[in-house]
Amino acid sequence: MRILMTSYEFPPIGGGGAAVVAGLSRELAAIGHQVDLVTMSFRGEPREEQVEGVRVYRVPCVRKAKHSCSAPEAFSYVAGAMPTIHRLLGTRRYDVGHAHFILPDGLLAWQARRYFGLPYVITAHGSDVPGYNPHRLRTAHHLVRPVWKAVVQGASRIVCPSEILEQLVLAQRPSARKTVVIPNGLQVGEYRPRTLGPSILMVSRMLERKGAQYLLEAIAHTPLRADVNIVGDGPYLPELRQMAEALQSPAIFRGWMDNRSPELREIYQASGIFVLPSEAENFPIVLLEAMAAGLAIVTTAGTGCAEVVGDAGLLVPVRDARALAVALKRLVDDPVLRQSLGAAARRRIEENFTWRAVASRYVEEYERVAAGGPGRKPAAARTGRVQPTVRGEAELVGAGDTLGMAMRAALTKPPVEAS
Repeated sequence: MRILMTSYEFPPIGGGGAAVVAGLSRELAAIGHQVDLVTMSFRGEPREEQVEGVRVYRVPCVRKAKHSCSAPEAFSYVAGAMPTIHRLLGTRRYDVGHAHFILPDGLLAWQARRYFGLPYVITAHGSDVPGYNPHRLRTAHHLVRPVWKAVVQGASRIVCPSEILEQLVLAQRPSARKTVVIPNGLQVGEYRPRTLGPSILMVSRMLERKGAQYLLEAIAHTPLRADVNIVGDGPYLPELRQMAEALQSPAIFRGWMDNRSPELREIYQASGIFVLPSEAENFPIVLLEAMAAGLAIVTTAGTGCAEVVGDAGLLVPVRDARALAVALKRLVDDPVLRQSLGAAARRRIEENFTWRAVASRYVEEYERVAAGGPGRKPAAARTGRVQPTVRGEAELVGAGDTLGMAMRAALTKPPVEAS
């Protein structure tokens, strides 16, 4: 298959979503598919390069931080990516487009389908779906609703990594035939299980819904004989630091770390218990990393977290610091249970969430879409032998301006999360 993939987040920028894009694209290339990936430029990163078999095109845009992307920055990426995508579609033939994130990247895929007939698949990652993070993004999603619906309507498939996210997508009433659940994956061979000590680790973007405040409350109410490390950065971090100081918490804030860095890998290897007390998740990569490292896991019931760990971890209610404290104390005090849950977590990821298994599911969807994607144009229009007319180019720019202005106006204040 020849795949044109877009994602505003790709290492070294972004969070869990970036790790998904990197892992899937590398695996697709490894099993013989051609992947051209368009993403944001960042500081000194090469504009064009081969990354483990994937051709990466970084487009001109504005972005200040690795771990977060504001709405104006996301809009600058859309504007910068359009000429590159126009050039690639004019000179190369692709079987399918694959956009990660309904917005902003779905807008690029929508343009490619409308003007070049390229059918597309979208992977939803969480905050790009209405209802996933309502206390921060309800107004933004309401304002961009016409754009969001147009992008979803134009897609041949919407891939949801969890059943919870699929239900949120279906609540917006697209065709039920559009959605499919394909979990995220991980390269598990990079991690080595071992005997687990009682050290506690949380790795997350620091947002209120991620629940680090409940971890701080838990260890304040029930002192534990264990080190507590919190890795990550984000807008909620200053408040968490103040809370930790007020509670005289022993937790150590490690700041942001690249999820492929040796430093983060060492922290995983030195830990025995992983905690993610999040209120809402799609299919968090950090849980897969913890499972691959063979850690005993405590996370929340009724969220995408529960779908990831299954029965290979302890589940607590959301926003319940006392239940979290009980679960953590149980694991700190019981080395046999720690080791048992860690081994179960490792088995679960090996059996269900390797990138080879996940990539094969995506290829099945690509083949279905390429064989009968709605609104397909003749192949000549996708190979460059038939170019858009001058009027067509003007319409492309006009449509981009109209939809882009709507997205920019809607998302001026709320940031786009690195999920």
